[in-house]
Amino acid sequence: MRGEALRYDLHAGTAGTSSRALYAEFTSSTAEVRRVLQRVRGVLDKAGLCRGARDNIELVLAEALNNVAEHAYDAKAPGLIRLCLSLRPGIIGLELRDRGRPMPNLVLPEGRFKPLGGGGDLPEGGFGWFLIRRLSAHVTYRREGGENVLEILMPGRPDSAFGSAY
Repeated sequence: MRGEALRYDLHAGTAGTSSRALYAEFTSSTAEVRRVLQRVRGVLDKAGLCRGARDNIELVLAEALNNVAEHAYDAKAPGLIRLCLSLRPGIIGLELRDRGRPMPNLVLPEGRFKPLGGGGDLPEGGFGWFLIRRLSAHVTYRREGGENVLEILMPGRPDSAFGSAY
């Protein structure tokens, strides 16, 4: 499991087709997650998405993967993650599956923006679910057969009604 993600399956597609563009199985280690994010960036570049949409998708995916690595699995003992990225006209689908700990009460965090305290220092953490919910079109979570299944639909344009990081 070291050095390379366990498995990649790439299907060249364009934003105008409905297809699985990437399937990856990898561990939740920092190095593996970084490699997968780079691979996703390449797929999104080839799909012809504008920079803002690519950046939003990459940010949301990075936040979701970070949550799996930090909360579903113990950072000292990385676990398996499966990612399926699909391209459809105007929408990008992300499905993450892992066998880590389930979400508390099997419910997604609300993702509300927490007001900053005095002093102007930013707290460590607490923004991930806010960003995921703000930038995505739809997010669902379920526990299925001992797996966490997180599905995120992302708009293909950053100027859509769903939001933008910019």
